[in-house]
Amino acid sequence: MADFIRSGRLFRVVGFNPSHRQLFLWSEATLVDGTSTRIEVSIGHVELMLLQPYYRNGLHIRRAGPEEFAVLAERHGLESADAAYTWMLDPDSDSFVVGGNPVWREAEYALMGSRESLYDGPWPPVFAAESGSVY
Repeated sequence: MADFIRSGRLFRVVGFNPSHRQLFLWSEATLVDGTSTRIEVSIGHVELMLLQPYYRNGLHIRRAGPEEFAVLAERHGLESADAAYTWMLDPDSDSFVVGGNPVWREAEYALMGSRESLYDGPWPPVFAAESGSVY
């Protein structure tokens, strides 16, 4: 998948593990937006990030375009090699992450049982789930 697009959902930053340099963003199943699935996004090998705590209108994760990267490189001292690893998170903001390829998992919340995260336990799980990577 070239891009990860989930519009109309509330995503929030749920954690950053500094020892593994791993960022986690989740969208819960809610009655407000009429969703029944949980979506979890993980980005590893994070070198730099500029985030919002919430993304109220969803996420659109894609590689930064050349003009966007040029601006980010100037502002944040990025090297040209970082262009291949710079991910824009939201078309309506300047949120970005310099890190490995984002990966995502999605499943019906009701099927998760006692599992707290789709990244806990074996994959694929015994229930129906989807996953992918942004490249």
